[in-house]
Amino acid sequence: MARSRQRTSGIFPGLVLVTVGFLLLLHNYHGLELGEVLRHWWPLALIFLGLVKLYDRTIASRSDDPGSARITGGEILLVVGMLVLLSCVAAVDYGKRAIDGKLPIDISGDSYPFDLDVAPKTVPANSRVTIRGGRGDISVRTSEVSEIRVSGKKNVHAWNEGDASRRAGPVSVEIVQNGDGYEIHPTGMNAGDSRIAIDMDIQVPLKAAVTIRNEKGTITVSDMATPVSVTSTSGDVEVRDTASDVNIEMHKGDVKVADTKGDIKISGKGGQVDVTSATGSFTLDGEFYGPIRADKVVKGLRFISQRTDLTLTSLTGHMEASSGNLEIVDAPGDIALRTNRYSVTIENATGKVKADNRDGDVELRFSSPPKEDIDITNTNASISLTIPESASFNILSDCHSCDIDSEFSSDTLKKTSAESGDSHLEGKYGTARGPKITLKTSYGAISIRKTS
Repeated sequence: MARSRQRTSGIFPGLVLVTVGFLLLLHNYHGLELGEVLRHWWPLALIFLGLVKLYDRTIASRSDDPGSARITGGEILLVVGMLVLLSCVAAVDYGKRAIDGKLPIDISGDSYPFDLDVAPKTVPANSRVTIRGGRGDISVRTSEVSEIRVSGKKNVHAWNEGDASRRAGPVSVEIVQNGDGYEIHPTGMNAGDSRIAIDMDIQVPLKAAVTIRNEKGTITVSDMATPVSVTSTSGDVEVRDTASDVNIEMHKGDVKVADTKGDIKISGKGGQVDVTSATGSFTLDGEFYGPIRADKVVKGLRFISQRTDLTLTSLTGHMEASSGNLEIVDAPGDIALRTNRYSVTIENATGKVKADNRDGDVELRFSSPPKEDIDITNTNASISLTIPESASFNILSDCHSCDIDSEFSSDTLKKTSAESGDSHLEGKYGTARGPKITLKTSYGAISIRKTS
């Protein structure tokens, strides 16, 4: 029994020392990131302790000595001490990489600006131009000259001007030919160095096709005659006065696109989206937390997210989604909507309307009689329909556990109510042949009003 107790009590400390030694060896010779290991996997130390103690308890039960399976204070101190040791090694490694500028951390000090000096480069008028930025703002516009011109500032964060000047010295922007295109990118600095940001003001030929990729900073593009592609990791994007397609991929930031003559596609995730005066179509695909606004999109709009699927074949007015409200005004084409938890308002639609919602009221208003079918399905909320008295329509309306209130009366309109609380309205109103109106909801109400 004494031999068994001696054997089990020495297992756990030995395993801890072997494991920590192995992690330090991997850190020294294979670049193991101890900080990431500790941040994600530290609970394994508790699991490790528990498994060893279960083993100890099994051995102790066979030797009739349950006391040998206790977790001792020395073992707890050993685990804590080894975690502290690993944390100290990870902290020292983190500090070394931060000093070398390999980590995007904020440093105290001041920002010192230095002018960029980049020689212009003659290129074909229809060149493909790729701009790869790091940290800093990027502005792109066109000129009549078949050249790429780059100006701007190198902004260096340092303790004093001398240190800033030393760091800024080798930093510049180069224009290089890459296959049949041209690439503009910073040079003379470590990737991800948070102490240096380069603001670039770039001029390209009028017919150049431009692709922009930036890590952190605002991107502004204007007066482009050919397609524009933008990828932004963190920062706002603004594109205006373009004559072709615009493709924007966002990860964090707001987007504004105005006065475009091509199709617009915005994807990814971000904050506010504002699209105005587009002669093409507009597609928004991703998780954007708004507000989301679109005004005057001639060829229609498509909005796709985990919550919403909206298609408008044309938009002469505006669409806005914000703070639990979705509003569509003056959409002359068809409307197809599937969403939830939005209070939906649709005004002056002239095409077919099909909407499926839940947990949010749906309101439709028409200043002139509708000519196309209307199909609204809702759950746990109300439906309100306001149309002119002169309208003609066929209606089928069902309200589960709720009531239907209609200002339209006719011998051909019949309403029934069940003891369970369900209501039903069906029939034809008006003398002309009109669209079919289908309204269905539950645990809300249905209201059919005359336009005042």
